[in-house]
Amino acid sequence: MGLLEKLQKDEIDDNSLESEMAHDILETLESTKELISPRRVIFASATVLSLLFISLFTVVWVVPYDRVSMDVVYRQGTSGHIVLAQLDNHGSREISDITISIRFTDSNSVELGRTDHYIDSLSAHSFYAGDDLELIVGGASVWENYQIEILLEYSYYNGAVDERWTHQVGEWTMELFTDRAPIIIF
Repeated sequence: MGLLEKLQKDEIDDNSLESEMAHDILETLESTKELISPRRVIFASATVLSLLFISLFTVVWVVPYDRVSMDVVYRQGTSGHIVLAQLDNHGSREISDITISIRFTDSNSVELGRTDHYIDSLSAHSFYAGDDLELIVGGASVWENYQIEILLEYSYYNGAVDERWTHQVGEWTMELFTDRAPIIIF
């Protein structure tokens, strides 16, 4: 038997072995096809979605974390300037001893308006907004640039946070800002 004949015989043996394996795989797939039904697929999908929602709920509501943000709206009108603020406690724990100061200064750092507010506590997943977080500055020119400075101090489970944010305003008649304190987990 020559080398060429031996190679041809090995190829035939390999092809028959591959055909036999493919046939076995096809039989396995056909037998599992009978086990898979639309009802089982729907049940498995519903189970996976339920586990996903439970995991999301656990992370958002059960795992203790602190996350606070401050939303600020600046409006400019013919009679002056309006600064509106809202404090959001996105965290899963209460924050307390909250002090908010909003200052409105000109380009020379001269204070034109200020509001200070103290809140005893703010529960988890809630917000605070109102007349106390509203600053109206009348009589200032609407043709100049100004600065809004926000000072936020509060206590949380493991300590205290002091944040300070500043924004340059005056180029637009309305501006929106969202300032976030760092997320603190556990």
